[in-house]
Amino acid sequence: MLIDTHAHLNFVAFDKDREKVIKKCLDNDIWVINVGTNFQTSKKATEVAKSYPEGMFASIGLHPINLDTGLVKRKIDELEGKSFENEFDYDRYKDLAESKKVLAIGEIGLDYYWKPKTAKKKELFKQKQKELLFKQLTLAKELGLPVIFHCRVAHQDLTTFLLENLDIKPEKAVIHSFVGNVDELQKYLDFGFYIGFNGIIFKNIEGINFKENIKKTPLNRILTETDSPYLIPPGVESERNEPLFIEYIAKEIAETKNIDYDKMAEITTENAQKLFSL
Repeated sequence: MLIDTHAHLNFVAFDKDREKVIKKCLDNDIWVINVGTNFQTSKKATEVAKSYPEGMFASIGLHPINLDTGLVKRKIDELEGKSFENEFDYDRYKDLAESKKVLAIGEIGLDYYWKPKTAKKKELFKQKQKELLFKQLTLAKELGLPVIFHCRVAHQDLTTFLLENLDIKPEKAVIHSFVGNVDELQKYLDFGFYIGFNGIIFKNIEGINFKENIKKTPLNRILTETDSPYLIPPGVESERNEPLFIEYIAKEIAETKNIDYDKMAEITTENAQKLFSL
């Protein structure tokens, strides 16, 4: 058994064959947590999870790049669908979380990849993301749910933010799709967080050593994910990533860690069950 702890079968990229893809997952003993990025995709993730007695779960949240700050121009992601929201509606998201199939708040966090050009607008842009993050961490604490963090080009700000807001820092969380150095990795490990690895580990990114990050992450803190429909692993003949390809991630981690694949599958499944109370 494997658990894809971060997928987006709730996105429009799967509208035409979602049931078929899910059947393949369940037939191959792969469970999936579909992660929301705004209210629409969070609602869809919840609806999908409710449609299956087991194996399909949901996480809800407003992704930082989907907050319309009015400070940057973004194109609609054709794989995701219409995504921007002017504000975080605390009560609407809280109502969604009433479903027992909602296991976490996320993906939420900070993302400075697309940012304004002027210093003044940059600071306002960052502040608005932090205000959004504060609200969503408050919701996670109120509901007693773990958090799925998204962080891109903002690790220093995220760790500082969490240290400055210890009253809402989650006890249970995962840093999804970790792209950072070993020092940044260690800070998250010191927080007690899990680290999510997906197909990005096969890419060459300047200043990032993914194999070293995997080696430095204790076995009991590793989660496997695909981030479907994005980040197709090499060797996969598909124009779209799917949870079915989670085995490529688990095999690469097992090889890097020099342990048996079946053991790695067992460990990462147990980690996911522990974090998300499955």
